[in-house]
Amino acid sequence: MDTQLALRVKHWIESDPDPRMQQELQQLVDSGNTNELEARFAGRLAFGTAGLRGIVGAGPTRMNRLVVQQTSAGLGAYLKAQISDVATRGVIIGYDGRHDSKQFAHDAASVLTAMGIKVYLTANVAATPLVAFGVLHLGTAAGIVVTASHNPPQYNGYKVYWGNGAQIIPPHDSGIAARIDSASTAKVALLDADKAKATGLLVMLEDDFYDTYRQGVNQAGVLQNHTQPNSVSLAYTAMHGVGNEMALNVLKDAGFTKVYSVAEQAEPDGDFPTVNFPNPEEKGAMDMVIAEAKKHNAMLACANDPDADRFAVAVRKDDGEYQMLTGDQVGVLFGHYLLTHASENERLTCTTIVSSSLLSKVAQSLKATCRTTLTGFKWLTNVGMSEETDDNRFLFAYEEALGYTVGSMVWDKDGLSALVAFAQLTAELASQGQTIWDRLESIYREQGFHLNAQVSIALKPTTPNIGAYLRENPPTEIAGHNVVSVDDISLAKRFFSDGTVEEVALPASDVLIYRLENGARVIVRPSGTEPKIKCYYEVVESMSADDSLESAQQRAQIEMGRFIEAHQAALPH
Repeated sequence: MDTQLALRVKHWIESDPDPRMQQELQQLVDSGNTNELEARFAGRLAFGTAGLRGIVGAGPTRMNRLVVQQTSAGLGAYLKAQISDVATRGVIIGYDGRHDSKQFAHDAASVLTAMGIKVYLTANVAATPLVAFGVLHLGTAAGIVVTASHNPPQYNGYKVYWGNGAQIIPPHDSGIAARIDSASTAKVALLDADKAKATGLLVMLEDDFYDTYRQGVNQAGVLQNHTQPNSVSLAYTAMHGVGNEMALNVLKDAGFTKVYSVAEQAEPDGDFPTVNFPNPEEKGAMDMVIAEAKKHNAMLACANDPDADRFAVAVRKDDGEYQMLTGDQVGVLFGHYLLTHASENERLTCTTIVSSSLLSKVAQSLKATCRTTLTGFKWLTNVGMSEETDDNRFLFAYEEALGYTVGSMVWDKDGLSALVAFAQLTAELASQGQTIWDRLESIYREQGFHLNAQVSIALKPTTPNIGAYLRENPPTEIAGHNVVSVDDISLAKRFFSDGTVEEVALPASDVLIYRLENGARVIVRPSGTEPKIKCYYEVVESMSADDSLESAQQRAQIEMGRFIEAHQAALPH
């Protein structure tokens, strides 16, 4: 090991407040594992628009107490430079049920209070949406939530909200990152929690704060449809996360009495013992809640991910089996339902470029607005806020990765209010003798059956730069269908096949969007750092009077298979 690395490792061991992490590094030194040490000290865990997320372990490229303390010192310095009254407005901090989350949250609090910044710290684990809610409710300058959401057990993360209650977007991410780099070269000052409490710098958020969120859900304008809630039965799982108690409470408040929670997954457990991967999208993750639903013949099997910001649902079919809805299906069901119930001035919806185009068509048919943003909830809510007017108030946003925000109490995805809204939609349909499947079918009959798929393609290292290749050789047809327009988001321009060009109101990003004459769409996101691209496909099949939901879906799936095969064959290899 070279001298410089040895010195950096020694300095880190001396600075690290966690004996476990000191021991982990010392063992790597003693066993001469230079490769692993080089990896641990190859820069820092990057702070981006989602904050930090990484594997828990020792060293600057991992999640640990020292990294959290340095990050908090950098964030505090940035907030002080940007916001004159940050010390009195303060910062709210919450955390999930992972093993180190409480400790990391307390570390962040001790750093910020040492800088003279007031901190509101949740007394217990808290769902991520409660922290986003708390930023606005308490009027804080920022919010921090220690969570790795639905990542595997060995991960943790540190997510930051700005004072508007939404996740940070540029330039704040790079501004904070620069301050973290500076903070990491100095000793971080800490303030003992008891001293911070005694001076009023640390305020613990007890049950009354949790109750305020609960009341907010109960009183939200978009959640006042109380049509026969006792007609709906549903199974629920918190997936070893923090959602169970609040989910059951908000459902109870809304009048839902037939709710069956999966006991084995109800309590927070950072090991996530009954799921391979605590993400409702992963195969097998919903098995226990579907089994619980079957036991009670419930209409729905619902899940939140471990920090309860995402919502997943499987719906009972006529044959008694359960089928997961895709994020796009739930998104369009919500959009249609909310727009048909909202007031005349609540007409603004948002979705992302890689989500289905169906919501924008439904919004148009209901004389509403749908804005399309880059991927990520940070864009959805920041755009929703900036586009909102008195005549066109924000109503709903979603992304296909199971994220929904219903109304504007929380400016981030909220799996708890989404759970209530979906149960209310189901109850209203049941009162009319209909199911979720009937509603989906009626939307598809009107707008066409929309099927979406995503494929990651690993390319050979010798493959030319895909983005550059596609820009130099723009396809005029894909899978036998003519290209009608191409959006090049890196230039913020839309090029039509007739030669006309329009501006696209999106921040520059390395994304190409192809729309075809048959209504299909391909989105290509090249990777600048590795020979890999992500492709997002959408096909639209019109439904005839003879079609059933199943026959339309079968046809769309055959077309999708053909479409993906033809598109990938045409890419350079």
